[in-house]
Amino acid sequence: MKLTLSWLKEHLDTSATLAEIVETLTRIGLEVEHVHDPAAQLKDFTIARIVEAAQHPNADRLRVCKVDTGAGDLVQVVCGAPNARAGLRTVFSAPGTYIPGKKITLGKGVIRGVESLGMMCSFEELDLSGESDGIIELPEDAPVGAVYAQWADLDDPVIEINLTPNRADAAGVHGVARDLAAAGLGVLKDKEILPVEGKFPRPVGVTLDFAENDRHLAPFFALRFVRGVKNGPSPEWLQKRLREIGLRPINALVDITNYLTFDRARPLHVFDAKKVKGNLVVRRAKNGETLLALDGKTHELDETMVVIADDNGVESIAGVMGGEVSGCNDDTTDVLIESALWDPQNIAHTGRKLGIVTDARYRFERGVDPAFALPGAELATQLVLDLCGGEASTLVIAGAEPRARRTVDYPWSETQRLAGVDVSQADATAILERLGFTVEKTGEDSAKITAPSWRPDIEGKADIVEEIVRILGVDNIPSTPLPRTEGIAAPVLTLMQKRARNARRALATQGLVEAVTWSFISKEQAEAFGGGAPGLALANPIASDLSDMRPSLLPGLVAAANRNAARGLGDQELFEVGQIFVDPSEKGQRLAAAGIRRGLSGAGRHWSAPAQRAGAFDARADVMALLGALGVATGGLQVVPGGPAWFHPGRSATLQFGPKAIVGYFGELHPRALKALDVEGPIAAFEIILDMLPAPKARPTKVKPKLELSDLQPLSRDFAFLVDRAALAGDLVKAVAGADKALITDVSVFDVYEGVGVPEGKKSVGVAVTLQPREKTLTDTEIEAVAQKIVAEAEKKTGAILR
Repeated sequence: MKLTLSWLKEHLDTSATLAEIVETLTRIGLEVEHVHDPAAQLKDFTIARIVEAAQHPNADRLRVCKVDTGAGDLVQVVCGAPNARAGLRTVFSAPGTYIPGKKITLGKGVIRGVESLGMMCSFEELDLSGESDGIIELPEDAPVGAVYAQWADLDDPVIEINLTPNRADAAGVHGVARDLAAAGLGVLKDKEILPVEGKFPRPVGVTLDFAENDRHLAPFFALRFVRGVKNGPSPEWLQKRLREIGLRPINALVDITNYLTFDRARPLHVFDAKKVKGNLVVRRAKNGETLLALDGKTHELDETMVVIADDNGVESIAGVMGGEVSGCNDDTTDVLIESALWDPQNIAHTGRKLGIVTDARYRFERGVDPAFALPGAELATQLVLDLCGGEASTLVIAGAEPRARRTVDYPWSETQRLAGVDVSQADATAILERLGFTVEKTGEDSAKITAPSWRPDIEGKADIVEEIVRILGVDNIPSTPLPRTEGIAAPVLTLMQKRARNARRALATQGLVEAVTWSFISKEQAEAFGGGAPGLALANPIASDLSDMRPSLLPGLVAAANRNAARGLGDQELFEVGQIFVDPSEKGQRLAAAGIRRGLSGAGRHWSAPAQRAGAFDARADVMALLGALGVATGGLQVVPGGPAWFHPGRSATLQFGPKAIVGYFGELHPRALKALDVEGPIAAFEIILDMLPAPKARPTKVKPKLELSDLQPLSRDFAFLVDRAALAGDLVKAVAGADKALITDVSVFDVYEGVGVPEGKKSVGVAVTLQPREKTLTDTEIEAVAQKIVAEAEKKTGAILR
């Protein structure tokens, strides 16, 4: 939201300085993002007169000028502008002046052998809008030596406010002035808007064509016909207002609507009445209808959008943008002025779907003042009559202006309870009434407070507290230290908070980099990862590819890795801890930890061994490290081959503590899932549902065994077993490990072979067994005895036969 200081003072009677206004705006919640003061930027530019302009001796397109700057002696300036001539009054800058349009500081120069002691400037070099074939040309009465910015009335500062979405009332200069007046910085000039007398009956009617349950889409519509107008350039004061806030003046009729949009936060639209056929109908659009809009683009509409139509078809997209065909130009003589109310959510949905961003949409989707719709039509009509002439018809009104205002039962003690500041009832009442609230006393410590029509964001007691405190000043809230407690504070983190924190640390320790991705993904991606249910689709998505709540963290991580790869980062190792959404219920929201590895595992360069692509076992190592860091006992953890549809069936596994206690998955992502994400693989991934992990016991029955480091050298023996092709290597490892739990400290698979020398339907599994002597070095006989126990246990438990 932009406004100028002079514009603000049209609504606020104040003697406050610019600095005081800026400080107060930020203090009361209207944060000032930027102040542009052209007077400060142009303070060194003065008005000068060219006394003599002679041809440069060494250049055909340059002139050597003698310039009167009003400081005494003439100054020599070399100028290349085609309009530099004797007698011309223009803008001069001396050496040492900063040129904002070129972002340089001017110095003394020698141009083609001739000294130049300054520069005569164009609008572009002063960073001003204006058309010129060369340097600025000023009238004959421009005073030589005067500061150009002051003479040209360019000393009006522009204030830019960063509005929060709830403050639609401050999207107009009048609303900003109201807040400043409430803060004690002046008196609000709240002039009464008088109705315009209709000189003749309305020739055009309007109908709101909606079903009963759709009437909220357009509850009120006011229309007025004005004939005999003379359109053309708007007066200089209006053009100046618009240019100063960055808008381009078009013509008087369009400029009036733009002016009221920023002056009163009241968007309107003006139709060329001669281009409208029949009466207006406000309705839902029909699928397939199109409109050539004022942005020059043809937009395809659907039934979720509201339009204003006539016998020719759609003439305007309600609350967003008008049509080009019925727009006003210099030939317009009869106009229809429209002032309406629209449903904020529908306007936001329409604008986002069509990709149209306008000042009208910005205000309607936040909620305009419903009580100002009718006065806005009257004010617009009066401005059209004042600036363009003509005579107005009677006003056409369809629907009804919503009258309901939210009332809050407010105990005055709530201010002290929520904000910690003691405000008297009289002071709080005065603040609220200056803001437009109605306060009705109902008891010694209570009142009924009714919000004004322009504050749809006021919903409860906390909002009332906020209004009182922001005007009173946050600086006036006393600083109260937290009480010092004795002893050690009791734990305050929940189990899930602890798990989330520990999971982040554990995964970072594994070499993964944390990412934070959107909680929304496209419907196609959601369906590829087990989601896409209608209950998880967003009613008003911020973008078409962010339409559904994510059922998994993996799509966001893969997309992030792909974006990084597109920027030259080849190896991708990312993790995220966040919420996923299984169904719309409260229990359907779960906390998950996921990670991916894409590219080469381990170090990028390794001279002793060839680099290997990240695979399922890399993901498994990450999972086991995570579970260990979370203190989850893995003794009962089952690793079942295969996972959900988005994992490769032969290169993935499911982690569970029983058939109904699935806690996560790991493996390589399926090519179909990668195709849905438009990413090349392979990608190793895992995802653990932290909510599903068993909670630690209050008094664990098992504790970690004490660390025992033997002085004796461990030894390793390899075994190759023949097992059925369908047998699980994990079962074999478990059987071998149980042969002698005192001596066997590690069992790992180092080889799986099928082929020549192995019977049909069988496979050879090689395992390495590590034995750790405890009290003495093992003899060959003792080692052989352990080996026999391993072979016997493997055959007993899995049917394995030693090769």
